[in-house]
Amino acid sequence: MAHALRFDPHETSDEALIARIESGDRQAFDVIYERYFGRVYGFVSRRLSNRADTEDTVQEVFFSVFSSLASYRREAPLPAWILGIARRVVASRFKKKRHPTISLNAETEPETIDLFMPLLQRAATPLEHYECRERIGQLESAAARKLTQEQLQLFELHHLRHRSITDIASILHKSEDSVKSNLYRARKVLLTR
Repeated sequence: MAHALRFDPHETSDEALIARIESGDRQAFDVIYERYFGRVYGFVSRRLSNRADTEDTVQEVFFSVFSSLASYRREAPLPAWILGIARRVVASRFKKKRHPTISLNAETEPETIDLFMPLLQRAATPLEHYECRERIGQLESAAARKLTQEQLQLFELHHLRHRSITDIASILHKSEDSVKSNLYRARKVLLTR
């Protein structure tokens, strides 16, 4: 019986562990779990704001890994395949969340309704947190790669520090048209990401 044999988990390749799992060796799956738990936990915890949800999701990821290991074609490295499963599990958890709705029935609602009040009175959903973090990461990456130092400075002054075009032009000793033009180019770069 292959699963009764001892082996050194640190010197055993992923491929050898998969072969052992396919032959029924539970210990080999435990090694895969321990080897990739930290990566999966880190990946999931960056996308979910609740520790209990993170722990549940990580367990769901490894359940999916174990149950779909036979479909692993070895076209990608095992860690990439496992993180792909983690992405799908996280995405499916977001899809399960129901978003609040507002009734449009005039008979049951007062005549004046502030459609933004539900958004201001509730906490962001995990999906909204995830999408926001993903978008911020994309914008930061695009800014670092595509914007000049001057465009970064202009963007920060105008959009993050809320300085007027006139103030920025005065601070940087530039014309207002120059500031507007550079801000336009910076926004164009960032909005196409």
